[in-house]
Amino acid sequence: MQAWQVHELGEPGEVMRLAHVERPTPGEGQVLLRVRAANINFPDALMCRGQYQVRPPLPFTPGVEICGETEDGRRVIANPALPHGGFAEYAVAGGVGSAAVQLGKAAGATVIGVAGGADKAAAARELGCDVVIDRREQDVVAAVKEATGGRGADVVFDPVGGEAYTQSAKTVAFEGRIVVVGFASGAIPSPALNHALIKNYAILGLHWGLYNTKNPKLVQHCHEQLTELAARGAIKPLVSERVPLSGAADAVQRVADGVTTGRVAVVPAAENGAAA
Repeated sequence: MQAWQVHELGEPGEVMRLAHVERPTPGEGQVLLRVRAANINFPDALMCRGQYQVRPPLPFTPGVEICGETEDGRRVIANPALPHGGFAEYAVAGGVGSAAVQLGKAAGATVIGVAGGADKAAAARELGCDVVIDRREQDVVAAVKEATGGRGADVVFDPVGGEAYTQSAKTVAFEGRIVVVGFASGAIPSPALNHALIKNYAILGLHWGLYNTKNPKLVQHCHEQLTELAARGAIKPLVSERVPLSGAADAVQRVADGVTTGRVAVVPAAENGAAA
């Protein structure tokens, strides 16, 4: 089969190499999956650089999230068992789910989207954000305060870190929450706890993958709820681009560089013109 492999750490576009390798052999409690689509996540780029909290042994295949098909024809979602990641024709995984979905809008909430550039701002508006702020053109702090009547945001979802976290602390409301998801900016902030104290807000870390070890039943419960929402059309993911397997390294690099919008999916079957 074909699979992308990383033999040395560095930028994805430089260190990912497409190779012919043997299909991975499932271990105890694992299944072999034909990869129908692999979503590109920022952790894939961090893993190539050796900057992610999970560091598989070299050589490894990136790709931490896939839609796959079992040998008996069931379509599932899964987090592949590294070092055999999803940017390949086949992967192995354990504890697979049932459908691919994405978080949607909470009922009754005002959603404020902070985007980097006109294209991303336009996409956020099309997806239903009540207020969209282009951080390259607007003062994020002032815009959030204006949109909330000076109150600030009750919940801030921050996957960026760096300057974005500084803005999060300035815009979070009294007794609000900042949910730290990642550091796409490359800068890990050092929170001023005295500021959290005087403003009474909480800083929460969210390492999603850890739930597979600490509370796997909760992961399954969330998948079931999200699948139900997707089935009735309440939520719909933005898949902005589908690339063949041969284009995976370039696509991972573009995600790393922050020049993509929405989800970019690697579709191995697209190499032969087939639909996933």
